Amino acid sequence: MANTFKDLHPSDKVTTKTLLHEAIPLTGSIVSGTYGTAATALGSEPHIKTYSHGMFESVYDYPYLSSSANHIYDLTVGYGSRSALSASGNSQNAKKINLYNQMAQVLMGHDITGSIKEFKIPGQSINMREVYFVNFSRLLTKDEVKKGSFSLEVGVNATSTQPFEKTIKLADTNGLTDYFTDSPAGEYAILSASNSMGTPLSGADNITTGDITFPVGLLFYQAGIAVLSASAFMINSGDADGWNGRGILSASVDILRDQFETGTQTAHDTLTGSTIQRSCDGLRNRWKNLDFNNTTELNSTVHFCRMRHNEFNYSSNPTYVSGSKIRVKESSLDQPVSYVTTVGLYSAENELMAVAKLSEPIKKTPESELTLRVRLDF
Repeated sequence: MANTFKDLHPSDKVTTKTLLHEAIPLTGSIVSGTYGTAATALGSEPHIKTYSHGMFESVYDYPYLSSSANHIYDLTVGYGSRSALSASGNSQNAKKINLYNQMAQVLMGHDITGSIKEFKIPGQSINMREVYFVNFSRLLTKDEVKKGSFSLEVGVNATSTQPFEKTIKLADTNGLTDYFTDSPAGEYAILSASNSMGTPLSGADNITTGDITFPVGLLFYQAGIAVLSASAFMINSGDADGWNGRGILSASVDILRDQFETGTQTAHDTLTGSTIQRSCDGLRNRWKNLDFNNTTELNSTVHFCRMRHNEFNYSSNPTYVSGSKIRVKESSLDQPVSYVTTVGLYSAENELMAVAKLSEPIKKTPESELTLRVRLDF
């Protein structure tokens, strides 16, 4: 226990913040291919955990009963009560509406009337009333998704047996600088779609506007949730189904299938006539590749422990003296000498809060001054 203390003043402390990033790749082989075969029904793979309530499914990187399994994300789908798809006869209709409202309340909040806001592309009159939710685990996102690093490539070929002949890439292209802060869940940005080469798709599959990007979703950085508009998998805005918003493709049919090999359901059929799980399986079957960087915010307090020439030249170790004489002095004219090995940080009540050990003892005499830099990470 120390018997000599020195107060640390505000000028002796500084707080810093360091952002650490880790690359996270999630290929389609992990999501739907590694453990699935032609004989394994999509959704029955051992790394896909389903629940009796049927409101979402969880995806793992190994069979979920394995002790080595890591939770990757949860996947679900929903639509708003104002959606043209919210007819009472739809499969799990109430659950899909409730899921949409729950996620909208958490991510979008309420308006001035107290009503839950709909998902909407900021600055544009595009409401997203039919959406997929990809809720990534904290194991992957850490403190948040790094802005501008998100890229999800999905297959959009109309043939479900060869879904990746044509692909589009969903990315927060301008997320680093063009993000929004009006969400109760933190910062978010627009997910825009382009083909995998960054240019419009060819032939009949050109992006509707003719631009190389088109908004199809939102990415909430701190929440670690991607909201994907189902209109990305529909035909043009004038289709008979009356979906809200515009599709990015101008093909003659919806392209999202919900079967692994032989299914023929369109995106509309999947959302209205199939369960939530089957809708999620359809998206997983189109999942080709995902890349993003996570962020770990490391906060540090650096304490500068300064030892002036006339301070800490004596040791509090009982063996430092023998017979009331300092062991390191051979004569009364010799300077006292000590060796610094440990720094203790104490509270205002002299309670030991932290201990820092030096890699080797440092000699301290009245002819020298030392400054030890002690960093506490939290």
